Amino acid sequence: MITTKIQITPYLAEYLVAKMNNYSFEPFSIPDDQDLYHLIWKLMARRPSGLSPNDEGNIEIILPKRRLGKDPRYYNYLSPRSHQLIARNIKAMFDLDLHDAMTRNVRQGRPLRDVDVAYQFMCDYGIESVTEDALVKNYYRWRENIRKRNTRKNKQMLKMN
Repeated sequence: MITTKIQITPYLAEYLVAKMNNYSFEPFSIPDDQDLYHLIWKLMARRPSGLSPNDEGNIEIILPKRRLGKDPRYYNYLSPRSHQLIARNIKAMFDLDLHDAMTRNVRQGRPLRDVDVAYQFMCDYGIESVTEDALVKNYYRWRENIRKRNTRKNKQMLKMN
């Protein structure tokens, strides 16, 4: 079991630990049916000579090990650019789950206020480093962006007819 640490935004680290490791900050492996697993596999590289193996970060993951291909004993380095790509992928997972929870509430006729849905989402994933208002604003920005896209698409369709 070869591990590495990566530094990501604290609320994303809390989300990932809750989703993948049952709220435990011990090293964990990512299931091979996740896109994140394959992204990490592609980004694994040989450690440059002169770099110490002293990784720093707020989450520690077990590197993927397959029968064929990269051996984590040698390919155990993730560059700072790799950390950014991994964080972007985790952010996309987070946004997908958050927007799904908020949209489900809308489809049910809004039995809960958006702030309450965001608070419930934070409780489900043990997130403490971000506020409910920030999550609600994230959802509103995403929703407005989707509405703009749909409006542009409808205008283009009208021009074609």
